[in-house]
Amino acid sequence: MSALFDTVTVVLVSVGALLFLAGALGLLRFPDTLSRLHAISKADNLGLGLIVLGLLPQSASVAGGLKLVCIWLLAQLSAATASQLLARAVHRDRTER
Repeated sequence: MSALFDTVTVVLVSVGALLFLAGALGLLRFPDTLSRLHAISKADNLGLGLIVLGLLPQSASVAGGLKLVCIWLLAQLSAATASQLLARAVHRDRTER
């Protein structure tokens, strides 16, 4: 059973890392601020979610698993708030011109 958990962990963490890489490439390649925000927020949230799901079978206790989930939820909340504030600032800047 441990080999199955290890395989699931490796696959999910690898896919999560690839999503982080895709988000970073989108951040560098997309032309405007709103497209960059979309790329980085979606890819990073999904990538972190997959990494957390991959690490859950490896956690030593239920408390450790809950800490991982809480970190993921906190990252989602902070990314959504930061993206909203940045998008609002870009929108205000565009309408003032």
